[in-house]
Amino acid sequence: MSMNDTPLGNRIHIGFFGNRNAGKSSLVNAITNQSLSVVSDIAGTTTDPVYKSMELLPLGPVVIIDTPGFDDEGRLGEMRIEKTRSVLEKTDIAVLVVDIAKGISDDDCQLLDMFRERNIKYIIAYNKCDTKQDEKCAVRFDIDAPQLFVSAACGRNIEELKEAIGRLLPDTLSENKLVSDLIAAGDFVVLVVPIDKAAPKGRLILPQQQVIRDVLEAGATAVVVRDTELADTLKRLGGQVKLVITDSQVFSDVMKIVPAKIKLTSFSILMARWKGQLAGAVKGAAVLDDIHDGDKILISEGCTHHRQCDDIGTVKLPNWINRYTGKKIDYEFTSGGGFPKDLSDYRLVIHCGGCMLNEREMMYRQGLAGKQGVPMTNYGIAIAHMNGILNRSIEVFQYPEEK
Repeated sequence: MSMNDTPLGNRIHIGFFGNRNAGKSSLVNAITNQSLSVVSDIAGTTTDPVYKSMELLPLGPVVIIDTPGFDDEGRLGEMRIEKTRSVLEKTDIAVLVVDIAKGISDDDCQLLDMFRERNIKYIIAYNKCDTKQDEKCAVRFDIDAPQLFVSAACGRNIEELKEAIGRLLPDTLSENKLVSDLIAAGDFVVLVVPIDKAAPKGRLILPQQQVIRDVLEAGATAVVVRDTELADTLKRLGGQVKLVITDSQVFSDVMKIVPAKIKLTSFSILMARWKGQLAGAVKGAAVLDDIHDGDKILISEGCTHHRQCDDIGTVKLPNWINRYTGKKIDYEFTSGGGFPKDLSDYRLVIHCGGCMLNEREMMYRQGLAGKQGVPMTNYGIAIAHMNGILNRSIEVFQYPEEK
């Protein structure tokens, strides 16, 4: 996988924040060396966050985010500021862009407080600094963070800013493995990928691609089959299969085929472990045994895609839950960047594997649910629980049994 092919969820997110006309968009264009954001003297030109994937050494693959001004005004301005706040929940490194002539404002100080509250590493870039004379009395000595004088207009210290950002590798980034730490060189790993009308045409979904890559990294052999060919494949491979990884929606069929001596889990469960969500998700799935009529369940997907008639999130999963609980449940659905801040009305949140969300945003969503006392699980773990095979599905991690 090349740097350009690195999924958004695997990239370090670098957000550019500040007031209107501080030169955020110009600085983003200078750093990316592209006309990514519209630049204008009119305040509030950037109305929505703009994303650009690129490579920034020594960090590697990153996504640069240009945000609306944090001092925007009016009803629309408040909406733009809220979008900027939402970007903070996925930001690994922040760049506060300050107009050198105006200095650090109260709004800038509010942003700095928000960076610190979220343990986001940050740098302050004093922009529009075209001459040495502009630097007088600009630096705040009470701020313990890198501070640079830059000019997007003339290119001053742009490379130095890139290097300074590159040194701010976030502490929050984990070194969790998807599956390579569970297998050894020479092992056979069978991946069960159903091909039905809900499957994307001509390609595998991202978690499947990522698992295949991680299996290969371990020096093991990935054997990819449809659920209809699983039994014959296991027979052909004899006792050589170390692990079977299945798409969650065919869990019930696959578990009947895979012998107990072979470890079994799902792509979604692997994603939960990789994103640091496994322990909480296992506890959250148990709530399905205590659902009552009228309870609300939020089903949330991290990506947006065209809904098929038998979509797993909006159709299959609610049907399985209804059958398992026998209750009349009120479902709500979100996708992409949409995730409610107030979760208090929900009895349970069931999230997708989060392959399109970075680790920080998944931690934010889980933390938001935790603070409000709302249990949260994910698709694969919920499905495994309802099929009575959750304990078996997490045995491969040597994880404590479900309580």
